[in-house]
Amino acid sequence: MPDGNSREILWFRPDPRAIIPLDGFHVSRSLRRKLNKQVFTVSFDKAFSDVMKGCAEHPETWINQEFMDVYGQMHRLGLAHSVEVWSNQELVGGTYGVCLGGAFFAESKFHRKTDASKLALYYLVEHMQRQGLTLLECQFLTPHLESLGAIEVSDHDYLKLLKEALKLEVSFI
Repeated sequence: MPDGNSREILWFRPDPRAIIPLDGFHVSRSLRRKLNKQVFTVSFDKAFSDVMKGCAEHPETWINQEFMDVYGQMHRLGLAHSVEVWSNQELVGGTYGVCLGGAFFAESKFHRKTDASKLALYYLVEHMQRQGLTLLECQFLTPHLESLGAIEVSDHDYLKLLKEALKLEVSFI
């Protein structure tokens, strides 16, 4: 991600690193009610650039035009993917990231309606399980991600999980 001051693209290798165990995603009662009401619809890879733009709406974002261009190219190559959450044909939330083997590296998420980003992660986890992916990496643990079941793992443990996930010959779509 770009440095906040120089805007130079930097590589990060957090230790510990946050992951969401696919069998440990926490669905709160309020989120369960939204799922049961089915007021939102979900799609995959239908509005990738719009999801990135939504994620870039944060006041202090690392998602600059160069970042969007590179991820757009990765999307066209089939490496970067998005989950879109819709309400009445309006994009109200989503997430995007890169998929390699059985690993998905979530970059960012956004919402314009309450719980839409949580729903994007819920549907991402569900989709990953159906497709046979095993590792959902989300970089840094935040209280919000922790409330959804994210945990921290050491770099050593993360590299073991990553090695196994990269061996898998599965497809995101």
